[in-house]
Amino acid sequence: MTTNAVILAAGRGIRMRSGLAKALHELGGVPLICHVERAVRKAGLAKPWVVVGFQAERVEELLEDRVHIVVQRALRGTGDALACALAKMPAETDNVVVLVGDCPLVPPSLIEALIERHRTAGARATIVTTQLGDPTGYGRVARDGDGRVAAIVEESECDATTRQIREINTGIGIWQTAGLSEILDGLPWHGEERYLTDAVAALIAQGHVVEAMAAPEPDLVMGINTRRELSRAEARLREMTLERLFDQGVTIIDPETTYVDAEVEIECDTILYPMTCVRGKSRLGRGCRIGPMTTIVDSKLGDEVTVDRSAVEHSVIGSHSTVGPFSHLRAGTHLDRNVHVGNFVELKNTRVGIGSKAGHHSYLGDATIGSNVNIGAGTVIVNYDGREKHPTFIGDDAFIGCNANLVAPLEIGSGAYVGAGSTITQNVPADALGIARNRQENKSGWAKGRRPEAR
Repeated sequence: MTTNAVILAAGRGIRMRSGLAKALHELGGVPLICHVERAVRKAGLAKPWVVVGFQAERVEELLEDRVHIVVQRALRGTGDALACALAKMPAETDNVVVLVGDCPLVPPSLIEALIERHRTAGARATIVTTQLGDPTGYGRVARDGDGRVAAIVEESECDATTRQIREINTGIGIWQTAGLSEILDGLPWHGEERYLTDAVAALIAQGHVVEAMAAPEPDLVMGINTRRELSRAEARLREMTLERLFDQGVTIIDPETTYVDAEVEIECDTILYPMTCVRGKSRLGRGCRIGPMTTIVDSKLGDEVTVDRSAVEHSVIGSHSTVGPFSHLRAGTHLDRNVHVGNFVELKNTRVGIGSKAGHHSYLGDATIGSNVNIGAGTVIVNYDGREKHPTFIGDDAFIGCNANLVAPLEIGSGAYVGAGSTITQNVPADALGIARNRQENKSGWAKGRRPEAR
């Protein structure tokens, strides 16, 4: 039996009040549709078919070659969307698992259980339902006198009795493909849309069995239609992510103020202090100390790295290095091991070699800095001339004195010194002293003559 998956992601999501397609909104730093695609893969199914419509090009670009794209030219509802996908699928497909692109927390284990339940029941369709204390806004699962599924009734069509039903349709299910296209073609129109939910009653009317499988955790199968629901899903995913990290040996001092995206990986014995945010696809090694009040974005940290009250973005920090407090590592920064970046230091597109130090109040941009270099307080690499960025190279064992301006393009040789207060515009050879400042002149009595009592 061949089973394939379809993810319905064509809708705009009007209730999100956004110019962005609902499938592209992020949860835990990952677009909603990517969560569902990943669940399909983890459940052992082949590359899914994704039905797109609004902002189809953006969704396709995001998913690249991980899915088959099916474009629903006119947004005519879920029944039409599945019909579009079936028309593209291989003829040998026996069953199709239908998921929705705005249900990002669906567990792979639930998809596996759904397929097995459908197989053993021999049903024409098996839908996933759940019980809600307040089912407002959801289609109700109506059952007959024997407790079997009879229909899914959209809320707009519920009578007073049906509205009291608390079992709702999640939009997730598995369908036999034999005869399904004909069923979909015959679905009634609701305005300009056809609902896949009407296929349940159509199958039953033909004498077929439709099974239901209850999902025990409603918050894992709920669709996201509003910003409030997105926020609630974010809180649930964050809880799940932190629980995963606890199980992997990570210490999180204050979970209520710690935010970690879904794709972040952190090794054991690392400590996250309060008000810390680790985002994107960041990777943190063993025994790190991160925070408090620290943001790490799409960066890789080695073992035993300390980052204190600082921001690190799209950067690499080698093992045993320290950053902060109050420093900013911008995109393209690469610190080798045992590097010290102190307080109020900004780096951008800069590589710093083993054992080098920039203790305080410096800007280092578009530079390659060797090993065991000392960058004095107040050092500025002047890399921008108003049109272009220029590189600076500082050799091993160089010493840059305090309050130095290094005007790029520039090369400071290995073992060279730059005198404090210098503005360096020419290369400094290895082992030389570069100094560029006016000779000091003291004028006796000058200050005394400026005081009011001397007038």
